[in-house]
Amino acid sequence: MKKIGLIGYGWLGSRIYNDLSSNSEIFATTTSLQKVEDMRSQGIHAELAVFNESEKEFPDPWSIVPDLDVMIITVPFSEKRTSQEILDKRLSKLFSFIGRYEKQIFFMSTTSVYPDEPGIFREEMLPVESVFVENKIKKAFPQVNILRLGGLMGDSRLLKNFKMTDVSGIVNHIHYKDIAAVIITMIEKGINGKIYNVVAPLHPSKQEVIAYQNNLPIEASHENNKQRIISSDKLISELDFTFAYPDPKKFHLI
Repeated sequence: MKKIGLIGYGWLGSRIYNDLSSNSEIFATTTSLQKVEDMRSQGIHAELAVFNESEKEFPDPWSIVPDLDVMIITVPFSEKRTSQEILDKRLSKLFSFIGRYEKQIFFMSTTSVYPDEPGIFREEMLPVESVFVENKIKKAFPQVNILRLGGLMGDSRLLKNFKMTDVSGIVNHIHYKDIAAVIITMIEKGINGKIYNVVAPLHPSKQEVIAYQNNLPIEASHENNKQRIISSDKLISELDFTFAYPDPKKFHLI
């Protein structure tokens, strides 16, 4: 049984935990003492880890790291909402917490790193060196697998539940179960040093998704060539991966 470190037990991290915990021993971190207590009461190995730039002290190195076989980082580092100076401080705290680690490691990035313009975007069009956070992670851990995630969906997190004024564009979404499945596949194959777009291969319009999830009729859109599409072809080809939820319209179906 592998030992996995999960840094960030939030919306996504908790779901990755649920999908991986049956075959692995997982050690997770969270950002509040109350949540640490709640997690421990459920039998989860939990530690407090805060990477806030306002904290003066660096966190102590995570004592379990030398025993881990895999590390998964789901803590968000948004370049659109935060300055590079602040991100650099947060990343320094993260690196201090992890310390020296040379085994398999995953970093959850985002497809928001791609330009917000029409076109089909593939991994090689935006190398890691051109993305501040990804580049810093790669320099610290050359073996890191970087997963650029589409819009996170699943459970009650469905497009029909969002308040939207513009429903004309297409979606680049991903069901959390497919994220976990990608990680499991890469762990089993022992893959290191890869970068993948993790996005459902179908890209219906927001209008189509909302109508389908509300059981309403809607005509399919035929204007995808004028939209911003994030391609997952590399992931499908190199991992021989089959999405459990390829169609975002059906993310509400079990």
